[in-house]
Amino acid sequence: MAALRRLAPGLGRSLLRPGGPREAAGRRGVRALRRSPVRVLPPQKERGAAAEGRRSPRERPASPPPAAVERSAAGPGLWYEKAAPGDRRLGKVVTIAKSKKFRDHHGKVLLEGHRLIKDALEAGAVLQTLFFSTVGHLKELPEAELKRANLVKVKFEDIKSWSDLVTPQGLIGIFSKPNPAKMSYPAAQLTSSLPLLLICDNIRDPGNLGTILRSAAGAGCEKVLLTKGCVDPWEPKVLRAGMGAHFRLPIVANLDWESVPSNLPAGVQVCVADNKDPGAQASVPRGAGGAGSAPGNPKAPVKSKPQAAPEHEDEEGAADVCVPELAAQYYYENWTQTPVAVVIGGETHGLSPDALHLAASTGGKRLVIPVVPGMDSLNSAIAAGIVLFEAKRQLLWRHKQEDERQKFPIVG
Repeated sequence: MAALRRLAPGLGRSLLRPGGPREAAGRRGVRALRRSPVRVLPPQKERGAAAEGRRSPRERPASPPPAAVERSAAGPGLWYEKAAPGDRRLGKVVTIAKSKKFRDHHGKVLLEGHRLIKDALEAGAVLQTLFFSTVGHLKELPEAELKRANLVKVKFEDIKSWSDLVTPQGLIGIFSKPNPAKMSYPAAQLTSSLPLLLICDNIRDPGNLGTILRSAAGAGCEKVLLTKGCVDPWEPKVLRAGMGAHFRLPIVANLDWESVPSNLPAGVQVCVADNKDPGAQASVPRGAGGAGSAPGNPKAPVKSKPQAAPEHEDEEGAADVCVPELAAQYYYENWTQTPVAVVIGGETHGLSPDALHLAASTGGKRLVIPVVPGMDSLNSAIAAGIVLFEAKRQLLWRHKQEDERQKFPIVG
């Protein structure tokens, strides 16, 4: 017993006390409950951020320098940047540049393909950033304009994933939105230009508008005016269908009809392409404005006299609009004078009353393309091509006649 007391003196006292070990354990539990709560520390990263926020700007360590951009030379003074893996600039720029809201707000347009970009550069359009897949593409473009732009080399797979073309060429350029007054159009286009203008009224299909612009450039139009309601001429589908026409003649877009006359030369005669039956004397039907019509007697001459303005009901049927009657004739008859403008209406809504009022105020006519009876009006792009090239033929014939009169004046 004495040995036991020497080995565990505390144990012996606890055994002799009332309650024994259980009472002692209970007292330890009470002491544990009375302890202050344990402080929970945040993770190491959060603690470091909090400490960094408490430091003064002078005590904070300097941020690491950005990674060096890999640059290479494609020629004397022509440097380009190689996009690093994970670079998202191409996708971001292409996505926002395809938005009309972005184009209008930031004044930027997206052009894709070697020919379109080259035509834009030669016409004086300002290139901001060019994404390309091979250095060989740069050698085919004007070097002086490339030196003023930001050149970024990316993988062809990246361009292919963001391209709208079936077979991408590996070139995507971001340009400042061209200003027609500051462009330098090709000399061959200017020397072949005729006193012929085109007004597009409610052309909403991108493919049709692009084809119309291409026909206008081919016919030698002096200018193209787009009224409000037409599709944006800088939309990618319009650019592809235009095949470079945007950089061969001035295109003035988003005009209201009140400002159209100020964009026309003095003494101009405005004619419209309409689908109204030339033999009819009733008011213009709803949706009139296509370019083809089916006359009742194709052999009879088409000469309808101007009449008093009839009532015209709009699409909602809520109000009547006064629409003037115009003298109608076939498109291949003589109708051109110097200068002359042609209005092409969209296939869905046709010519607007404003277009008819403008034509009436200038003594214009309604041009009819005869088609087989029972057929609907022609596609607006096809009709524009027919009327514009007929106008070109008549204007060139007049110029030839005038030249002959000057060479061989009539004496008498």
